[in-house]
Amino acid sequence: MTATTGQPVRVPAPRAAAPADRGRKAARRRRLGACGVLMAPFFLLLVTVFLIPVGTAAYLSFFSDDQPGLGFGPERTVFVGLRSYAAVLTDPTFLGGLGTVALYCLIYIPLMVVGALALALLLDSGAVRLRAWAQLGLFLPHAVPGIIAALIWLYLYTPGISPVIDLFSRADITVDFLGVHTVLPSIVNIALWSNLGYNMVVFYAALQAVPREVIEAAVVDGAGPVRTALRVKAPLVRSSIVMVAMFTLIWALQLFTEPMLLSQSSPMINSRFSPSMYIYDAAFTRNNYSLAAAASVVLLLCTIALSYGVTRFTSRSAAVEEAR
Repeated sequence: MTATTGQPVRVPAPRAAAPADRGRKAARRRRLGACGVLMAPFFLLLVTVFLIPVGTAAYLSFFSDDQPGLGFGPERTVFVGLRSYAAVLTDPTFLGGLGTVALYCLIYIPLMVVGALALALLLDSGAVRLRAWAQLGLFLPHAVPGIIAALIWLYLYTPGISPVIDLFSRADITVDFLGVHTVLPSIVNIALWSNLGYNMVVFYAALQAVPREVIEAAVVDGAGPVRTALRVKAPLVRSSIVMVAMFTLIWALQLFTEPMLLSQSSPMINSRFSPSMYIYDAAFTRNNYSLAAAASVVLLLCTIALSYGVTRFTSRSAAVEEAR
């Protein structure tokens, strides 16, 4: 049995929102608004310089200019579906350009990453005097515009006017920097000269953030300078190595300026030497904008796939090392 007291049960009235809750909500809205204002320029640039051009290229790749009848009528734009993509993917010159760029990446990216990291480790070790002047000297080539750098090296590579080739000829050494087997290493040399110092600065800045206590502990444990650099410093800047490798890969896939200028002096470089040159030739020499747009989309997809592969591989390698 239940005993009742006869007094009415009071139900608590709903409590109004406390001033503190309203203050937290207002602060949260202000933070979201500040984030929106700060991120607005990024999204504006993303839409303007990436999404709109990519969307335009994808749209153009599905249409082509065609002439009805026997070709005497006015041109009209017709939907061609995947015809341009099929033409690109079955064109041996485009596939050859992809192979050339793949070989270029295999030579250029390891040399760039290892060389820049080695220079950064050397500067960080303190073995180099006048460190600031050394950094400035290594970084200065990056300040030279790419076209100017390519013209400088074109002058040094061209027989008859190159002082380097003339110096070798006086020693009875014949060098053809633009030959069938040397033209690609010559292009790699230009890219290394232009970008090695910039990536060295990136690695050096990352090395400055490494805790000195970790390095001192390695020295106390008996690690020498080389072992400290390879076993302690390099693993701690893994994220910077991945970033440099990824951006170097993206830049290398867009190879254009150096071979375009060197093609003026070397018959080994044709107008479709790389995918970017293939796109330029299709658009501005053959006036086939649909084919150029399709090749652009294919190159973009290859870049995204390779970048994703590098990210996944490095993330998996890092997870395996942490599990050990």
